[in-house]
Amino acid sequence: MMPTVALVKSEGHYHGVFEALRLIEDDIEESIKGKRRVLIKPNFVSTRRQLAATHVDAVRAVLDVISKYHSGRIIIGEGPASSSLRNGLINYGYLKLQDEYDVEFIDLNEDDYVELEAYDSELKPMKLRMSRTLLESDYRISVAIPKTHDCVIVTLSIKNVVVGGLVRGEKGRIHQGYKAINLNIAELAKHVMPSLAVIDGFIGMEGRGPVSGDPVRLKVAAASLYPVSLDAVICKVMGFDPLDVGYLYYLDRWGIGVADVNRIRVIGESIEGLARKFRPHPNFKDMLRWR
Repeated sequence: MMPTVALVKSEGHYHGVFEALRLIEDDIEESIKGKRRVLIKPNFVSTRRQLAATHVDAVRAVLDVISKYHSGRIIIGEGPASSSLRNGLINYGYLKLQDEYDVEFIDLNEDDYVELEAYDSELKPMKLRMSRTLLESDYRISVAIPKTHDCVIVTLSIKNVVVGGLVRGEKGRIHQGYKAINLNIAELAKHVMPSLAVIDGFIGMEGRGPVSGDPVRLKVAAASLYPVSLDAVICKVMGFDPLDVGYLYYLDRWGIGVADVNRIRVIGESIEGLARKFRPHPNFKDMLRWR
């Protein structure tokens, strides 16, 4: 069976995400049955620049859908690259969610951890510490935005969970050169792959992402139970070849997901109808050296 990705035009952070989820809502309902610990992982690579972070309305749309099928408390977990989670929650208006939903916030940077296998710059084994809460959640939802990146071309739903889930002091250690970082993201993704992947592409980032790039009014949203395929589709929408992205290439080759868009079922809008070529990071050609 071909993996399915819902792709829609977006008129706002809430609208697009809600409409994308609606297209696969029956599948979401089935997939979340019996799950005990649900965790939503936004992206706060910066706690100060909204363009670099997941908008609260995208998470609100996810909560409105998920709350129909999960009656327990929902964790919103993130480990910002710098500063504290609380700063991001305040700056981006996330604290209001506690008045509307049964949610709790966990700073993954400060969490207990499990050591996982990774690679150093010489491709020799090393350990990286991953949040135990993230690992032990049995339904992980990644809510990310489409951004160019300074090491792996693009950052989307999978990288959001993998790197954001590393505890304090570990995020820098995953950066071991272009080859190793792609291998590391793919290896760690085996342990923390999202159950549901969501992209709020109402506004994306091009150029010097993932923090200092320029806005792109893409007006796209997507959702899927197949994160590799979701990231591949959005990669294509952004004007990049998914198989040029090392971690997507490895996950596809290892049979963990499908990154070849010719083998992905896209519902809603077409990739071609929504595509907008993003300006890559200036280091783009160097990044291709992961091969």
